[in-house]
Amino acid sequence: MNRVGIAVVATITALSGATFAQQSAAPPAPDFSKVEIKTTHLGDNIYMLEGQGGNITVAVGKDGIIMVDGQYAPLHDKIKAAIEAISNKPVKYLINTHFHGDHTGGNELFAKDGVTIVSQVNVKNRLAAGTSNGLTGAKTPPAPPAALPSDTYTNFSKIRLQGRIADLKHIANAHTDGDTYVWFKTANVLSTGDTFTNGRYPNIDFANGGNIRGMIAATDAYLKLVNARTKIVPGHGPLADRAALLEYRTMLISAHDRMAKLVKEGKSEDEAVAAKPFADFDAKWAPTELASKNFVRVVYHSLADKSDAQRPLLKRFFRRS
Repeated sequence: MNRVGIAVVATITALSGATFAQQSAAPPAPDFSKVEIKTTHLGDNIYMLEGQGGNITVAVGKDGIIMVDGQYAPLHDKIKAAIEAISNKPVKYLINTHFHGDHTGGNELFAKDGVTIVSQVNVKNRLAAGTSNGLTGAKTPPAPPAALPSDTYTNFSKIRLQGRIADLKHIANAHTDGDTYVWFKTANVLSTGDTFTNGRYPNIDFANGGNIRGMIAATDAYLKLVNARTKIVPGHGPLADRAALLEYRTMLISAHDRMAKLVKEGKSEDEAVAAKPFADFDAKWAPTELASKNFVRVVYHSLADKSDAQRPLLKRFFRRS
């Protein structure tokens, strides 16, 4: 199998916010030949691309392009064509908001094009080591070396092109342990990755450092940045604004509080699912019954598991509560 084939297998097996497919068997492969890339202009030479997988942000500078997330490897040519329809400038940087395959699958092919792949350091570590799905145990193999980010940071970074600056900030233990949000301040555009999914429950990858407390902390950070005119590119779902982000935050806080009560009462994971604590949210946030149950499970693990990796997060959360 060639490297692109390996990448496709890895992305389909990986935890994916696009499908929320934590099932006992891997979901069928998408038919990438039928995927069309939709482009939305956000103003100030910044665009949102939608296809199969996480949303992409394209920010055009005078001497090149900053791209946020790259979807799946088989969509590389279609994504490049969509970008070329926007600008003849080269893509210079591709930022991974986290390690999941529907956001990083295109890394290797874009790197071959000469693009510098940038991420928080834990993204590189997760891709290099391979990962497991916390709900099913499904394994994603290590990514090939050429697909690994070549430029990593820990807490904060900045990418500069002529006429374009991107601020990168790490949110600890939110969707994963390697999340990055990207703030294009002068354009008033925020790219959140899967710490914010508009109109659907998020996937909280608790097996790889994710936690609902970190998800709430992410929304708090975003609300300090944005205003009523900000364009927010979520990890999945339609373009959002501050009002949609506030609604999402309210849902997360309610989910946290309801689940905390069940955990305090000593409920098991299956008992928590049976209690249907988020039933009133499902009509808006759960496209399927499976998505509803999975959200209960990941929130349960966020609050019931006491891993060493989460203890610093717990201390920070309770200091600010």
